[in-house]
Amino acid sequence: MNAVLQLEQAVSQLPPKDLARFRKWFEEFDAKIWDRQFEKDAKSGKLDKLANRAIADFRAGKFKQL
Repeated sequence: MNAVLQLEQAVSQLPPKDLARFRKWFEEFDAKIWDRQFEKDAKSGKLDKLANRAIADFRAGKFKQL
């Protein structure tokens, strides 16, 4: 059986309290991975085009107040 299927099966059998603990852990784990990727992309210049477009749109008044 492949690892993902094993994980799915194990997670689906967790009692509610353990599932909540796992969910919290996984959300933090996933956020750290996302943050690392975002930092890498920002440092490499991969996001510069998007940032420059957002700044230009803002300066041109193309935005909505939240």
